[in-house]
Amino acid sequence: MADAPKALTTHALLTMKAERRPIVMLTCYDALFARLLDESGVDILLVGDSVNQVLAGAATTLSATLDQMIYHTRIVRRGAEHAMVVCDLPFLTYQVSREEALANAGRVMKETGCHAVKLEGGVHMAPTVRALVDIGIPVMGHIGLTPQSVHALGGYRVQGRDDVTAERLKTDARALEEGGAFAIVLELVPAPLAREITKSLTIPTIGIGAGPHCDGQVLVLHDMLGLNDRFSPKFVKRYATLADDVRRAVQTYARQVRDGTFPDDQHSFER
Repeated sequence: MADAPKALTTHALLTMKAERRPIVMLTCYDALFARLLDESGVDILLVGDSVNQVLAGAATTLSATLDQMIYHTRIVRRGAEHAMVVCDLPFLTYQVSREEALANAGRVMKETGCHAVKLEGGVHMAPTVRALVDIGIPVMGHIGLTPQSVHALGGYRVQGRDDVTAERLKTDARALEEGGAFAIVLELVPAPLAREITKSLTIPTIGIGAGPHCDGQVLVLHDMLGLNDRFSPKFVKRYATLADDVRRAVQTYARQVRDGTFPDDQHSFER
């Protein structure tokens, strides 16, 4: 029997940083896209709580539930053979107590087969990161713009533009590394600050709206494919315009159904 394909490991990510090989991460919410991304060579599939906005139509990530994240992570894991699968821990599943964080993260790992969890926060979350790592759960950190704190931050704004918040982010990054995080997402951080943080750490940084100097990059899949064409912030580059393709395809299908040209003989069965 052939050996099962091995997913990318946290140790492999450290090697990629040391060798200056950029890390490619995209969000993913289902098995079909997981297979396509995996076959395309994506290193990490992040089952982000952004699913609550992208697929569920919510205004923020805050109402995402643990059951929701477990469902989507489980089906993403079915489609991924080589990529690392990381699950976002949703709001209030890890902030209330360390015990709840351990129980909820453990449930995610057991029920989904994912390789790691991600949580938001810096210094104040470092002890929770350490507790999770100590029981064998790999943790990806997330600082800068942290969507679960969007209201406290005053909206979706770049973080670290002044000296005080810049120093705070540098301290947060060091605390997460010392707590045992294997990587850190830097979201909406000025490029010079992201570069400084990246150079100061032995673990990889993965940027979104944080410039070109991070060890890797992540985008929301539906944004970069042009499926979510009503959302176009500065940091998103569209690599396709699939929303237009979908509209054209559906309009053609509807027209052919209505004028009786579909289905034709080619798409029908004889007795």
